[in-house]
Formats: sequence, C-alpha cells, structure tokens
Amino acid sequence: MRRSWAALTGWFDAVVLDLGRQMRWSFLPPLMVYFAYGASGITSVVGTFFIKDYLDVSAVFLAGLGFWVGLPWALKMPMGHLVDLMWRWKWLLVFIGAGLIAASFVIMFGLATRVGWMLGVMPVTAWFVLASLLSPTGYVLQDAVADALSVEAVPKVDESGKPLEETTIRALHTTMQTLGRVALIGALSAVAALNISLFAGIETLPETAKGAVFGRIYLMGLAIPVISVSGVLLAKWQQHRQIAAMIAQGLSRTQAEAHFAPEGGAVKPNWSYFIGGGIFVAISVTLGLSELPYAQEMIFAGSLAIVLYLMRQLLAVLEPAKARALIGTAIVIFIFRATPLPGAGATWFTIDELGFDPQFIAVLELITSVLTLVGMFVLRPLMANHSIVYIVVLLSLAAGLLSLPNIGLFYGIQNWTAPLTGGIVDARFIAILDTAMESPLGQVAMIPMLAWIARNAPDSLKATFFAVMASFTNLALSASSLGTKYLNQIFTVTREVKAPDGSVQIPADYSQLGLLLITVAVIGLVVPLIAAALVQRSRLHTTD
Repeated sequence: MRRSWAALTGWFDAVVLDLGRQMRWSFLPPLMVYFAYGASGITSVVGTFFIKDYLDVSAVFLAGLGFWVGLPWALKMPMGHLVDLMWRWKWLLVFIGAGLIAASFVIMFGLATRVGWMLGVMPVTAWFVLASLLSPTGYVLQDAVADALSVEAVPKVDESGKPLEETTIRALHTTMQTLGRVALIGALSAVAALNISLFAGIETLPETAKGAVFGRIYLMGLAIPVISVSGVLLAKWQQHRQIAAMIAQGLSRTQAEAHFAPEGGAVKPNWSYFIGGGIFVAISVTLGLSELPYAQEMIFAGSLAIVLYLMRQLLAVLEPAKARALIGTAIVIFIFRATPLPGAGATWFTIDELGFDPQFIAVLELITSVLTLVGMFVLRPLMANHSIVYIVVLLSLAAGLLSLPNIGLFYGIQNWTAPLTGGIVDARFIAILDTAMESPLGQVAMIPMLAWIARNAPDSLKATFFAVMASFTNLALSASSLGTKYLNQIFTVTREVKAPDGSVQIPADYSQLGLLLITVAVIGLVVPLIAAALVQRSRLHTTD
C-alpha cells in the first residue's frame, strides 16, 4: 500500500507539481494572449445554432468558408517577420488584432439581434462572412506576437547570471508550450462551463428571445480582446521593472535595454517574407473574387509553394541534420492535420435527429476541454519520452478507434443499447463517453512540435521561425477544409430549411452521412500511418 501511494505521489509530483515549479512570471504575458484565443470558444455553440437557424447555407458552403477562415493563419509568415523587425513595438499588433476581433463580435451581435440597418447595407450571409474573416485575422496578429513572447519568456541564465544547461532550457521550452496549451484549453473549459449556464432553458424561448441570448453572448466576447491587450501591457510592465533593476545595479539604460533586443542588434528585413506574403494576398483576393473553377485549389497550391520557398530559406540557418529532421517531422504533422472532417452535417444530424440542444452541446464542449486539459498533464511523460512521429501514429490509431461511436450513433446503435441498459446507454451517454475518450488527443501532437520550434528558433528570428513553421502546419487545416468540401460534394448532407411562413424549402437528408463518416475515419487512420512509415524510412527520419 505504501509503495502504491509512493508511486502515485511520485507520479503526481513529476507530472503536475514539476510543471508548476518550472513556471516563470515571464511566462504569464504570452499565456494571457493564448488564454484570450481559447476564450473565443464562448461563441462556438451560439455560432453553430446561429448558422443552422439564421443562415440559408449548405454544408459545402461552410466547408469552403472554413478554407477561407484558415488562410489568414498562413499570413503568420510576414506577420512573424514584422514582429522581429518592430520588436520594441510589437505590442501594437496585439492592439490592432484586438480591434479586428472586437469588430467581428459587434457584427455578430448586430446579426443576432436583427439590427435593421445592417440588412440595408449587405445581406446577412455577407455580414457573416466578413465577421468570420475579421476574427481569425485578429487572432493571427496576436498569435504571432504571443509565439515570439513565448520564446523570449524562457530564460537562458539562472538568477546568478550563469548560463542554463541545454537540458534545462529544453525542459523550460516544453513547459512554456505545454502551459500555452493549458491556457488555451483552460479558457475553453471556462467558457464551455459558462455556456451551459447561458443556454439553460433556451429551447423553450421564442425566436426573438433566442436572438437576444445569442447577442448577449457575442457582447460578452468583447472581454476577449481586453485580456490579450492586458497581457502585452503586463509584459511591458515586467520589462520596465527589469530594466529599472538593472539600472539600479549600475548598468546604463542602453545596456539594460540591450538585454531585451535580439542578439546581433536590429534585425535586417528579409523582403522575401513580405513579397511572398504580398503574392499570397494578391493570389487569394484575385482568385477568390473570380468565378474560376478550382480557385480555392489554386490558392492553396500557390500558398504552399510560397511557404515551402520561405521554409527553405529559413532552414538554411540550421545544421543539415536538424533541417532534415524538421522537414520530416513537419511532413508527418502536416498530413496528420490535413485529414478531412465530416463537416457541419454531422453536427446537424445530432441536433435534428438525436435531439441535442445547445446546453447539451455546451456540456460536450466542457467535457472536451476539461479532459483535454487533464490529458495534457497525464500524457506529458509520453510527449517528453517519445518522438513526434510515434505520437502521431498513436493518435491516428486512437482516432480510428474513437470514430466508431459516432458511426454507431448514425446507424442507431443507441436503439439497441438503450433497451438493454434500462435507457442508460442512450445517444447522449454514448456521445459523452466518446467525447471523454477522444478529448485529450487533439492537442497532444502539437506540443512537442511547438517546443522543438521554440528551442531551435534563431535568437534574431524568433517570431519569423515560429511563424513560417506554424504557417506550414496551419496550411494543413486549409487542406483539411478542401478535403471536407470534396467529401461533402460526394456525400450530400442537407438540413431542413424553412421559409418565414413555416413551409419547408429544403428537406433534411442525412442518408449519405454514414458513408461520409466511414470514409473520414478510414482516411484519418490510414493516410497518417503511411506518411509516418515513408518518412521514417527516408533521409528525413527523426527521433526528436
């Protein structure tokens, strides 16, 4: 008994308490920005029901919009380099991002509460698309600064000024990135719990009252940019105190401020990043506004070519072995994240056919975020002791297994399990159980990758290095959106759409959703495993 207790306490100390011991006050500013990003989940549930009830759009349209919403994250390349160039003034980008996020929430508030003059300017769908694009653009600006702050926050010397060992620095970077995910998921947990309260009894309200609830939630979202702005203000206050302490120890102000500047002085602009970003914007806008077939595919191909070109330039500063290992790791992560998803139709099915209301969906989101948070602590030894490729393979196998309950729900497994268990194992029970098992896996693959990037980022190009590598992996989400669109074109899923008079304009049709779910599960299982096997048998293999 004592041995078991000692083993349990030792595990708790190594997994949880050690993470707290490695926390530094310098970590707090980027954590606040990450927390603000996670808090954006407060509008996820209301967004799902707003789209379903207020907008006459298809699952294919939403999948295509998901592609556009993901593209601003590829702009982290020029944004990251801009952060390095304007290092002392990088906080301004957080303010600009906060303004864009606030504008997005204000637009959605107006749509939810049916502000009359808005419809006289643009249709509801156009306003929705604008809000959907403003928000990620704001988060991209803030995230580029937060990534740079997360690298800068890790000390290189101890309290006496002695350089830290490489193993210690590696552990601190892993801790910083883990805490970043903890802040993000912790915010998701907080807003998911809040959503449960906000949506209590909403299904009994008339439509106008529902709109008022939706609008109030979007107004509450305005607290999010306040949090991120507070984070950079805290960083500036911390820096001011440190500079004052150095001056008190006898350093001049110039010498003290030099401690917070990139090594080697001011960063020289590399116009390739801005030219590449400009070409990316030009291609996206030109093709996006055109009616050319396969415009999204051409934008994706052009974006990928630009990112790969910039990656090649950036990898030149690394040792050849490290560069090859990073390329191999990035390929595996890219393909893992590029696998398609079922799309909005799967959520519509749970609402229309299984009777999941906003409050229950908020409960599922709370379970997801809380168990993801717990999973990051529990699986921390796994992330520290195994390679990224090993983790991706493990997560792919787990994802394939955990896709079975959702497929079972479509084919009515709950109609078999509920009578056998006295009504306990019904659709909601299965959804909760599936969510509980699947929750911790989503963020696990990214933490080792982020820590690797942070450790190897050149001191003078912290934000640029982070942004280029993140842009590559984020483009995988655009590829995932394209795959989702293709599958929704092959397997058509429609929800019921009613006219204002109550007549049915488009009938619900979920007959092909089962094949869609099976196809997504097979692709998500097989493709990452093949990619991992090929990379590990090539010169790009990695053990990091």
